[in-house]
Amino acid sequence: MFRHRLAVTISAATALTLAVAGCGGTTKDSNANSGGGTQASATADPNAALKEGLKIAYLPKQLNNPYSDVETSGGEEAVKELKGEYKKVGPNDASASSQVSYINTLIQQQQDVIVIAANDPNAVCPSLNQARAAKIKVVTFDSDASKDCRDAFINQATTQGIGESLAKMALEQAGASGGEIAVLSATPNATNQNAWIDVMKKELAKPEYSKLKLVKVAYGNDDDQKSFQEAQGLMQSFPNLKVIVAPTTVGIAAGARYIGSSSYKGKVAVTGLGLPNQMRQYVKDGTVKKFALWNPADIGYLAAYAGAALASGKITGAEGDKFSAGKLGDYTIGKDGEIVLGPPTEFTADNIDKFNF
Repeated sequence: MFRHRLAVTISAATALTLAVAGCGGTTKDSNANSGGGTQASATADPNAALKEGLKIAYLPKQLNNPYSDVETSGGEEAVKELKGEYKKVGPNDASASSQVSYINTLIQQQQDVIVIAANDPNAVCPSLNQARAAKIKVVTFDSDASKDCRDAFINQATTQGIGESLAKMALEQAGASGGEIAVLSATPNATNQNAWIDVMKKELAKPEYSKLKLVKVAYGNDDDQKSFQEAQGLMQSFPNLKVIVAPTTVGIAAGARYIGSSSYKGKVAVTGLGLPNQMRQYVKDGTVKKFALWNPADIGYLAAYAGAALASGKITGAEGDKFSAGKLGDYTIGKDGEIVLGPPTEFTADNIDKFNF
């Protein structure tokens, strides 16, 4: 497929060093026919066969979120290919502690793999380590938890590359004269959002970005109405704003909806990370000139294969471990258990109709 690739610098995501509580909880029967796997300290067996019947549960940031729905659809596809049992559970809000009770329930249900997009790197760790003590493999995707409380992390692209791309698109949208820009993020504790914004800030400190001024980072909590109100508030507080950068699919769609229906259309640019199907109307009406994203379904798909390889003992999550991920091909685990899907795609009026997700 013809794809415009953004330049992405390959670098490892910043590791989070967080204190983790002790382990406990239900332990899976060591004589079970499937699941359980080995602890990360064990030796991988690259020749081990993938187990069938693995119970793989997905816990996205929140349910009824268009981005999460696409992500988990890829997971469901992969679990079917693996002849496993797919489950999806989660909260209706993206608050820091909202996922904990679901993790605890999945432990009691003796899942083989938990795939989670962490709302907060701290709040989920005690429960995730209880899951690991119960011989459940933990794979984070999209938004990481501490490296000490999961076995592998599926990253959309490198943190460095995404942050650089956000800064680059902001500069392009602001134009030669530069001006004020603002970020419309998800939640204040979102691991991935904060890491990308940190990189973006470092980029903005470079000479080539000297004409841009970041005036505020606002939080829409990955809620459509809240994000819409935050976009409105940004324009009220900063009437000379040139660009709103939203590194969240909910935020960019809500921001575009507000700007596109206001007197700021054509004067204020909206860019960031979005779903083509959500953003198509705003690209076609001229509200949005450019945004980027990877295929979210591929993240969920890759997470299932990584989880199955972990639960089957083919890999342990150690750097250098290799595994095959179905239609996506072969992957090698990097530093701190990170598995990078690949660089994002840039969407404009010229190519957006070629994508359907």
